[in-house]
Amino acid sequence: MTEPQNFDVLIVGAGLSGIGAAVHLQRDCPDRTFALLEGRDAIGGTWDLFRYPGIRSDSDMYTLGYRFKPWREAKAIADGPSIRNYIRETAAEHDLDRHIRFGHKVRAASWSSADAQWTVTVALKDGGTTEYRCNFLYMCSGYYAYGEAYKPDWAGEADFAGQIIHPQFWPESLDYTGKRVVIIGSGATAVTLVPEMAKQAAKVTMLQRSPTYVVSRPGKDAIADVLRKVLPAQLAYDLVRWKNVTLGMWFYKQTRLRPEKVRANLLGRVQKLLPEGYDTAKHFTPKYNPWDQRLCLVPDADLFDAIKGGKADIVTDTIERFERDGIRLTSGELLPADIVVTATGLKLEALGGMAVSVDGVTRRPGESLAYKGMMFSGIPNLAVSFGYINASWTLRSDLIAEYVGRLLNHMKATGTQIATPTPGADVTAERLAMDLSSGYVQRGADALPRSGNRAPWMVTANYKLDRAELREGDLADDMAFSTATPARVLAEAAE
Repeated sequence: MTEPQNFDVLIVGAGLSGIGAAVHLQRDCPDRTFALLEGRDAIGGTWDLFRYPGIRSDSDMYTLGYRFKPWREAKAIADGPSIRNYIRETAAEHDLDRHIRFGHKVRAASWSSADAQWTVTVALKDGGTTEYRCNFLYMCSGYYAYGEAYKPDWAGEADFAGQIIHPQFWPESLDYTGKRVVIIGSGATAVTLVPEMAKQAAKVTMLQRSPTYVVSRPGKDAIADVLRKVLPAQLAYDLVRWKNVTLGMWFYKQTRLRPEKVRANLLGRVQKLLPEGYDTAKHFTPKYNPWDQRLCLVPDADLFDAIKGGKADIVTDTIERFERDGIRLTSGELLPADIVVTATGLKLEALGGMAVSVDGVTRRPGESLAYKGMMFSGIPNLAVSFGYINASWTLRSDLIAEYVGRLLNHMKATGTQIATPTPGADVTAERLAMDLSSGYVQRGADALPRSGNRAPWMVTANYKLDRAELREGDLADDMAFSTATPARVLAEAAE
């Protein structure tokens, strides 16, 4: 193992969040040394990993894009390659490539209060390991495992004569032209795949156990198109961004206050986009309220057009078993298939799978309270970039990056080295910080911190509130600041 390299800040992950975090850090704390550790060989994170047909954003790019870098392309709902290019362009514009260590997979982080320092153990691509040390650790590694996805085991899979594919590991050479395709799932990935694969496949069937709310919206933003023609790029971008944020917050609030009215409105819109007599009650009417799980975006009604054109359909049923020529349903029907795509979800993973210890004691995010939606109770000098569940990821990740800069500058100005979120005796856990009833959230609940009963421990889904708190809120609110503690003092305290 080589001698540890030392930095003021380590950012883990060179995806959308990590590149944004590095830009903010350079701007707000230009005197701090830093490096980005990326486990893969490319910039882009999610947008480089996922390569399935039609991969796109499920949020508009005026809010999924960075606050400091206008989105200039025509499509507001962008495809994966365009988003990947946007991230790479941002890194190049800010000279970040020289800070990135590719093929560096973080495995463990150990905090020493005696040194006010993290020691981070990293697995290298060549099979070796190395260590890095830093005062502040900034995790931008997302919330799911890159190397493993969620897929149930079904009876008879070995009997199936065709291919079974998970979208997270899409084979580049797959030819589905003229094939019969069954896509298992009803979330954003399935809704994206169906109309895209229907362009070449003989028939695409979306097999769902239960429906999801879907909403169609134009792929382009007409107001943005007008504003870009008459205003400077950044001003036009800021106005459209705020418009979309405001509308998104208003809509989410309505789902909480008037769920039945929103439900009726969503289902009514869907009915108008489907063939007359289509069974929307069976295939498009969820049992839960809007935004109890994420809504699925359908740009330019492409899913509904594929159904109307006869190239795609939806079956709502459960799987009895796989057979040689397809999937036998509980109802007895056989769905013929040459290819089965298991769009069955992600596997949640906290901190990129990194093991964490503080002064020799193992700490798990699932046993912690979330502080301002970005730090953990009792874990010093560690922040995590975590976006919104009801809006664009980047809206919150931008705010968190600004807060990290404020926090680091505050510690420098006050001569402190350690910031530890410390809840008062009146703080209790109330729910998961990621407040969704979706299967992937409930399956991975142990990886998620808890939201508390009051600020700053209550995780909100409100950009306006978070904007005020993270940009201007009291840095000392339930935060204990200190300096390195000599080893002998720690030993005495443990006795």
